[in-house]
Amino acid sequence: MSPHSAAPSIAAENADPASTRSAPLHRADPAAGLPGGKPSAAIRPTVLHMANRAADALGLFRQPLSVPEMMSRATRDTGLADFGDPSFEQPLQVLVSSLEDEADLSPFGRLAARWDTQRFLQNLLMLREAEKRTPALLDERIVRPIFITGLPRSGSTFLHHLFSKDPANLVVRCWETIAPFPGAEGATDTHESRVRRVDRQLARFRRLAPEFGGLHPMTAESPQECTEITAHVFQSLRFDTTHAVPSYLRWLDAAGHLAAYRFHQRFLRYLQHRKGPRQWILKCPDHVFALDAIRTVYPDARFVFTHRNPLEVLPSVARLTEVLRWPFTRHVDRSRIGRQVSDRWAEGAAVLTETASGAAGSVDGIVNLRFRSFIGDPVGSIAMIYERLGLSFSREAELRIRSFIAERPNGGYGNNRSKLQDFALDEGLEQHRYRDYIAQFGV
Repeated sequence: MSPHSAAPSIAAENADPASTRSAPLHRADPAAGLPGGKPSAAIRPTVLHMANRAADALGLFRQPLSVPEMMSRATRDTGLADFGDPSFEQPLQVLVSSLEDEADLSPFGRLAARWDTQRFLQNLLMLREAEKRTPALLDERIVRPIFITGLPRSGSTFLHHLFSKDPANLVVRCWETIAPFPGAEGATDTHESRVRRVDRQLARFRRLAPEFGGLHPMTAESPQECTEITAHVFQSLRFDTTHAVPSYLRWLDAAGHLAAYRFHQRFLRYLQHRKGPRQWILKCPDHVFALDAIRTVYPDARFVFTHRNPLEVLPSVARLTEVLRWPFTRHVDRSRIGRQVSDRWAEGAAVLTETASGAAGSVDGIVNLRFRSFIGDPVGSIAMIYERLGLSFSREAELRIRSFIAERPNGGYGNNRSKLQDFALDEGLEQHRYRDYIAQFGV
């Protein structure tokens, strides 16, 4: 489960609240269609609850999610018909069934799920069209990418930001996962216009989930997690963060992540062809569960594992999960989230313990980084990573990183005062459960 992640991309412009028909990619906006009009301040939970009750009373947004219907609409909205590899259809059907049967979608949640799914489908169509128009895309080589992963809430987002300040590096930006291709406007739909559009989307989500910004600061230009890439083929733990979908998670665990990372490589090739080859820096806690797939697709991949005391991680992850799920469901069960977060990251901690052979140093392309060491000396920490991975840490990169840190001394994060007991987790039991990880990495 990714605790990240970005807000689901559920807000653009000019949705029709009286219809379940989704507008084209660049215009859909479930948030703008809430009863009561567009608010100027944050939408409080009671307001969203009232909006969902009103939609229920009026019978709005009840149409079941339909894979054929969403694929047909994506084809109609883009004027394209070739999705490429059809293997995404099975995971999409599993996801849709799980959303319908288990996620307890609110009316707004159903509208958002439909819009989000059609956005991914439209991007699939446009990526395949780009590959056919420019076959050289398929020849791009992604060389020695670096994957940042580890326990969530362990400084990986801040580290990703610091890497992104080095002009020698490439990161995937938030806007590039949401609107990587020009929309119906064609040439007038520029990079700048898409950045502005995604910033508006994120602002609308922050109105729906006011605590999100403090828990995970994000703009359209922020480095984005890779679960937003793999979500395009509906094989992503991102969906497990934003919804309670246990049957989908079981399916994904059994199916594995190889197809998702093959698509991941296709997506990077498209971006690299536009930007030119540089050092890719990729980040997501959920990479922990896909190390074999990553190494199969990227045999020369290198890794930075971030580590933090799980007793600090778990309540923060659980709170972010709660905040991300709340707008889309009728009910959030804190104790269920607590159990799920603890179970999932106990598995992740075991993978890290087995894979990394020490709390310091680099072994087989793996660098381990403790949260407290990183926060205490971020510039020194990133210089250490550069040295151990054979990268050149230029003076320009150092100055840019220092400037970013000075502007955001806490990485832009607010205070998270969540406690284990808020999510029915017992400190002693969790301490015991994670004892091997805590001992190995000295956290």
